[in-house]
Amino acid sequence: MRSDNVKKGVPTAPNRSLFYALGYTKEELERPLIGVVCSYNEIVPGHMNLDKIAEAVKAGVRAAGGTPIEFPAIAVCDGIAMGHVGMKYSLVTRDLIADSTEAMAMAHQFDGLVMIPNCDKNVPGLLMAAARVNVPTIFCSGGPMLAGRLRDGRRTCLSHMFEAVGGYYAGKLDEDGVEEYVNNACPTCGSCSGMYTANSMNCLTEAIGMGLAGNGTIPAVWSARLRLAKHAGMQIMELVKKDIKPRDIMTEAAFHNAETVDMALGCSTNTMLHLPAIAHECGIELDLDRANEISGKTPNLCHLAPAGDTYMEDLEGAGGVHAVMAELNKAGLLDTSVLTCTGKTLGENLEGVVNRNPELIRPIDNPYSPDGGIAVLKGSLAPEGCVVKRSAVADEMMRHQGPARVFNCEEEAIEAIYAGKIHAGDVVVIRYEGPKGGPGMREMLNPTSAICGMGLGESVALVTDGRFSGATRGAAIGHVCPEAAQGGPIALVEEGDQISVDIPACKIELLVDEAVLAQRRAAWVCPEPKIKTGYLARYAKLVASAARGAVLE
Repeated sequence: MRSDNVKKGVPTAPNRSLFYALGYTKEELERPLIGVVCSYNEIVPGHMNLDKIAEAVKAGVRAAGGTPIEFPAIAVCDGIAMGHVGMKYSLVTRDLIADSTEAMAMAHQFDGLVMIPNCDKNVPGLLMAAARVNVPTIFCSGGPMLAGRLRDGRRTCLSHMFEAVGGYYAGKLDEDGVEEYVNNACPTCGSCSGMYTANSMNCLTEAIGMGLAGNGTIPAVWSARLRLAKHAGMQIMELVKKDIKPRDIMTEAAFHNAETVDMALGCSTNTMLHLPAIAHECGIELDLDRANEISGKTPNLCHLAPAGDTYMEDLEGAGGVHAVMAELNKAGLLDTSVLTCTGKTLGENLEGVVNRNPELIRPIDNPYSPDGGIAVLKGSLAPEGCVVKRSAVADEMMRHQGPARVFNCEEEAIEAIYAGKIHAGDVVVIRYEGPKGGPGMREMLNPTSAICGMGLGESVALVTDGRFSGATRGAAIGHVCPEAAQGGPIALVEEGDQISVDIPACKIELLVDEAVLAQRRAAWVCPEPKIKTGYLARYAKLVASAARGAVLE
């Protein structure tokens, strides 16, 4: 066993004495040591139940003959971090999580790992760590939140809550109306109830083969989630016995499957950062252009919030991620020969799986659209690409041209939106919010929600080198590369410049003569870094572009 390095023979007697100091017995040390990486904390609603998940996982490990040993991983609540300096610290935690988990797993020589994540950067961070450490690993997430319900019976969620603030500034809601959303939008623990980033990544953990069926969709408050955790604890022992490692599962074909499921589900645009970063740790490079190739072949089968009015509990009722994969498999869109954490192939896992609700998961021959939920746009404004959640864009905004309204940070844009200075037809440009320029690539959920809440979602586009929450809807185009801090064309945009967006054609153009742009480029000076000390300053020096997943170099 790998753990023999810290527990077997006379040379490791000092190490063994420290296990005894922890209270472990000789009998426990003779079994495989399973690291249980638990992301429990008391500040993230999606993580407040993970102590219960960890106990269930450990019960499963013990039942199958292993010795579970728990250690922590951090997680940020993007909703609480939103709209202030805290959001600069969200994406960057992905690498902190990967680094610290790698350090703990390597230092203590575990035979296997069970990862217990839930929210946005915690899931990809632990997947990155799993690829690096490459010992048998399985994921068991904390589960999604249930949807809320307003007094009139309408269901609601966090994206409605953010849009309610815009509604207030537009005079559509009073303070009591806002408070009704405050009290009802997030009614339980769990990752927020729509197809936002956390749920997107938990679903894709299933699609890539690292989580059992139901990992992405069984609600946090259901007892089935505890049963899933026990089964994950049992299954890690099988993976250890068979020596099935993450890189045996997370192959290039598995990433292709994950991107295909991503397009069918209509996942968060953040997956276009996280999948390349995870693949990078596996020694696989995912070209951003490949997303459009896959999207062109993959119908969009689901419209969960914010694209529609259905939620994660509804997807679970319809058969979950495996039911979506079963539909895709009818058209031969998946490689079902890939190995998964069940120890079986994806094809074997899909045997007998049915779509229990064809209204929620559209049949493959009756999709919401013939192409996928995410599009990568390129053009003179974004030569290296940018990303939009096409499935959450109103039909009238699929093609849009208008004058640029330019802001050098999120706060400037929010102030203008709330003050009523943005009008139908405008293209709001928010720059110097990229991985380097932010630093940290903040999510722009507040500006996009304000635009939608004020009734401008069908007439105003927003373009940024920052990124978006999965809760964002509308013509919200992020990850513009090169970013402004690197001197990309977005840094050269001036107030009133015409910008053209053509989502079906995957084009985004700055309609300014090249000679004029050359003059602006010659005069451009990169602003002073916003943060010059601490972790964010180090991050800004090391981070690659969003087109490469914002990995650290």
